[in-house]
Amino acid sequence: MKAIHIFLMAGLLMLTASCKKYLDVVPSEYATDKDIFGNINLSEEALARLYNALPNDLGSNITAYTDESYHHWFDNGGAIDAYKYNLGSWSVNDNPAGNWSGKYQDIRRANIFIDRIDAVPVPLDRVEFYNIWKPRYKAEARFIRAEFYFELFKRYGAVPLMTSAQDIDPSDLGNTLLFRNSVDEVVNFIVAECNAIVADLPLSHDNAQIGRITKGAALALKSRTLLYAASPLFNGNPLYANIKNSDGKALFSATYDKEKWKKAADAAKEVIDLGIYSLYNPFPNNPVQNYAAQFYTRDYNETILPRIIGNGTGYDGDILPNGPPFKGSGKLTPLVELVDAYEMNNGYPIGENGSGYVISGTWSGQLWDGLKFQNVTNISNMYKNRDPRFYASIFFQYSQWRFDATKRPIKLAWWGAGNGQTDGWATGKAGTNPWGHNVRKFLSPDYDRNANTGTARRNFPIFRLAEIYLNYAEAMNEYLDQPDSRVYEYLNLVRRRVAMPVLPILASDNTKEGMRKRLQNERRVEFAFEGSRFWDVRRWLIAKTVDNAAVHVLNARPSVDELTATGLNVSSEAAGVAVLYKPVIIQTRVFADKHYLMPIPQNEIDKDPNLVQNYGW
Repeated sequence: MKAIHIFLMAGLLMLTASCKKYLDVVPSEYATDKDIFGNINLSEEALARLYNALPNDLGSNITAYTDESYHHWFDNGGAIDAYKYNLGSWSVNDNPAGNWSGKYQDIRRANIFIDRIDAVPVPLDRVEFYNIWKPRYKAEARFIRAEFYFELFKRYGAVPLMTSAQDIDPSDLGNTLLFRNSVDEVVNFIVAECNAIVADLPLSHDNAQIGRITKGAALALKSRTLLYAASPLFNGNPLYANIKNSDGKALFSATYDKEKWKKAADAAKEVIDLGIYSLYNPFPNNPVQNYAAQFYTRDYNETILPRIIGNGTGYDGDILPNGPPFKGSGKLTPLVELVDAYEMNNGYPIGENGSGYVISGTWSGQLWDGLKFQNVTNISNMYKNRDPRFYASIFFQYSQWRFDATKRPIKLAWWGAGNGQTDGWATGKAGTNPWGHNVRKFLSPDYDRNANTGTARRNFPIFRLAEIYLNYAEAMNEYLDQPDSRVYEYLNLVRRRVAMPVLPILASDNTKEGMRKRLQNERRVEFAFEGSRFWDVRRWLIAKTVDNAAVHVLNARPSVDELTATGLNVSSEAAGVAVLYKPVIIQTRVFADKHYLMPIPQNEIDKDPNLVQNYGW
């Protein structure tokens, strides 16, 4: 680590086209620590590298690691990784999402920056400027380091804390042998760092600095960390009671502490009380657009910390359906389990009496196509009167996208003689989106892939206000014996943004258990395809139920007998649609108790025998 290769990916930390870039120095050679921290421009570049390691789950395969979607590129590396999690075949030597060594390398870079930035010389005519910015740089690096530790915490629980950079003497490696710190110590460190840096961070930045860490970002990380710490995975979970260091130190508390929920609620309220964020709400009369546009717009009102992403269309190409008008690769099929999680627009889950949910038959009416309302016909009643977030997040048979350009609805059913007129591959094992649904969220209607015009301008929201509202509601629901107005208020703000009825609606909504189910489902649909479901089902200790079962898609690969039984031409669109709306098993997934936390990589334990392994591995 005496030599650090400083690089900045093209487009890193790009703002809108009209904004200049900060930290806009791109060195082309290797530089030593002495070089980097003897030159303020190179030091700023080192900070940019830390920013580049912040999470970005746009289009991430992690959505296929859980009960949101199925990755069907078959031989693609991302699909293979997904199947490892789906089938429980990942291991101490093969954990695609683990990133233990990578995060500790990032932490070392952060430690070096934090230790040395104060002493970096600056030009005499810029002293006043850097008297303001150097403390901010240090605070930003401390935030990023704390976020790196959160990424390790949610994967492994108890991890070693290294808060300063140590030179490594190859002849004496004793100081590199570390014990794991306890979960409480890791959580307390992250929270303490967030508290300590708030004073050195601004409430907001002007356009040229958007994307930098703010007070709100620090408090949002604190909120998320304390929510995880209060959750069943880490709060009194007996599964980890016997995981101890060799000196007998317990790494996980087996005693439930109700007050952790109150700390989580208070931390969320700190963000709310800043009073500078608001839910994205420019289209109150169009709840579908009111939700959808946030994810292809550079929003800075609800988004507390954006991962700045340059203009581009790579995500659109991966996710759009396959047919000629769309020319995408349809990487992910939303599972029926996710589709069924969206409530009816009267606020009832589809399985509740009074919901009005109907499977058979079709309807005609109007749907938003990303640009305007369009007439639609022959839509299954399964898709009638659902939560507006459903229409903003998922494509289904005969839904529409940029109809004026594509000239026809989306067709995902089997069509044996499709000849390019179907949006899934009609034959063969390999194919793009052959299973009846397609992801829509984050796609930009500004981009016409068929005409190759336009582009997408979006960021990835690392933190947004809707999460903070739901953090507060969840924490208060768990802290109280029975939900009260404080729980309903912030949950209902999220629902009102998309014109969903406020709770309570069902009798069970008035109970802690009933509201727990509602809140968990609210997070599921609000944050679909944002990378949170994989972690939520673990911290709630429900993954052994939802990720340890058969998962379903629609019947877009029917048998010849099924098609023949329709009495229609077996190669026709009509026959494919007639047999489509039947859930079929696409995969039977495996999840064991040991999968709740990731294993410490075996090669790390081999290097440091002080590292005890997690349960079951």
